[in-house]
Amino acid sequence: MRMMFKAWVKKLFGADYRRLARIIFTELVVFWGLRLGEISIRILPQALWLMSGVSAAALMWQALSAKDNAAYLQHMRMLPYDEWKIIVSYAAALGCYVFLTKTVLLLAVAAAVSDVTPFEIAVSISFAVGGLLLAVGCFLGKNRGTTGSWLCGLPSGKSPRRRNTYQRYAMRRYFFRYLTEHKNYLANTAILWGVAAVLPFLFPQMESRYVIPVGLAVLTVNTPMGTLLSADPALEQAVRLLPGGGRMFLAPYGLLLFCGNLLADSIFLGSLQLYRGGVTGFLAVAVGCLALLGAMGSVLLEWFWPVRGWRVESDLWHHPRKYVIPAAVLLLAVWVCF
Repeated sequence: MRMMFKAWVKKLFGADYRRLARIIFTELVVFWGLRLGEISIRILPQALWLMSGVSAAALMWQALSAKDNAAYLQHMRMLPYDEWKIIVSYAAALGCYVFLTKTVLLLAVAAAVSDVTPFEIAVSISFAVGGLLLAVGCFLGKNRGTTGSWLCGLPSGKSPRRRNTYQRYAMRRYFFRYLTEHKNYLANTAILWGVAAVLPFLFPQMESRYVIPVGLAVLTVNTPMGTLLSADPALEQAVRLLPGGGRMFLAPYGLLLFCGNLLADSIFLGSLQLYRGGVTGFLAVAVGCLALLGAMGSVLLEWFWPVRGWRVESDLWHHPRKYVIPAAVLLLAVWVCF
């Protein structure tokens, strides 16, 4: 089991653990940057404990549900080891990865901006570890009886026939099938639409010309939908190699993102009109243009600058590139509103 654990750790952190060194260095830079900036925020200990536990559990569940390690898991399963040892080593390595990359960063930020005692940090760590174990237990309970099939990334039952994922299906059918298989993408989009409905009520003291740019920028951050090619290197390779594949894929993909952005922005403007009023036809047209530009920018980023070198899907979704398009939309919205 120790050998399998080391194999998983090297898979996640790199063969020489350089990725771990970069992560620790980044967390130290964030801590001292906030500390020297003399930013002070009061954080209740109970809130910090809750954030540590809930975030660790959610990120661990997200990492366990990812299918990006399916091939590696299948290769590990071919080794003469007990499946439960593979599961324990995989979960332990993944738990260490989530804790060191996400939980430690959260605690570093909290310690930098608030007067957090060592006891509160220790309790937060225990809550985070509890959240990791809870996520593993719930995930295994949900997949009880299908352990082997989960390990090899295939549905349970008889050995399925090999299917060509990139057959000549209409792109709208492909997107429908892809999103139904990745329900977390749809859930994230639905949550974003819910945020759009309540955003105007979160800034009651701010003028509309300040609320609108912030709201439009926030609603552009739909990371799962904006990283379809980065999340599936095989799909990206097929799209780039097929004659006319870029045109065949990118246009429907941009239309999908545009519809999602437009619906979120429409909900936001409708809620703003009900709460404050003052939404004009010019503003509605400008918001539609910004939704189109945001979708086009996301597609161009995916095509020319896809995210590389990520280990688990949570790394992909939290990549700094996700803020490029919202920052551009924010600047354009400020220009429109002022």
